[in-house]
Amino acid sequence: MTMPRVIAVIPAAGVGSRMQADRPKQYLTIAGKTILEHTLDALLTHPSIHSVVLAVSPDDIYFSNLDIKENKRVDVVHGGKERADSVLNGIMHLQHDDWALVHDAARPCVSHKDITALLSLIGDNTVTGGILATPVRDTMKRAAISEDIPHQNQLNVISHTESRTNLWHALTPQLFPAQLLREALQKGLSDGVNITDEASAVEYAGYKVGMVNGSPANIKITHPADLPLAEFYLQQQLEARVACE
Repeated sequence: MTMPRVIAVIPAAGVGSRMQADRPKQYLTIAGKTILEHTLDALLTHPSIHSVVLAVSPDDIYFSNLDIKENKRVDVVHGGKERADSVLNGIMHLQHDDWALVHDAARPCVSHKDITALLSLIGDNTVTGGILATPVRDTMKRAAISEDIPHQNQLNVISHTESRTNLWHALTPQLFPAQLLREALQKGLSDGVNITDEASAVEYAGYKVGMVNGSPANIKITHPADLPLAEFYLQQQLEARVACE
């Protein structure tokens, strides 16, 4: 089977308000480079990824200051109001027989090994693409709001313990045929579905989605405490690459 083109699509139009920073979190710096640059490097250096489509806010004032803007393999498009809108805008620049590898801008620690494992789903007729994911390891609690506490001091209390059997944490990248994903996103958005990730749109459209067990190191930087952890994982990856050279 001839390998189709795989184009990475990165929605990067969010503001990342939970980071409490003076700029969108993808432009915060780790080890001398922005989070976005680390993410782009991880994707562009994978031998099976043809290029990257990056969806940024029309008001973005940071990407133009990065050296990687000159990379001919990075196409920049305008992002939308929601993640699904940004991904859809990016996919519009792909050819109908391409595969879209959608990845979070704030997941700079994704490994080539995990990307390669996910790409192995191309040609698997039992599923229509798939995602990186990790099994839930912690005990899961369902919360309920206590009615006995004033609204301004509402406390999450435990309603019950959920079984973690067959529960997985969805990660990115998420890989689907570009045309199919475009149609699934358009259908979900048109029907008012809450699209939390690309897989949820494809599931809603009636397709089976595979899950590939990925590394827990593939964290999404969301809170300030995530920065030193991401730096540690990136340093570990760098040392591993140097050891193999």
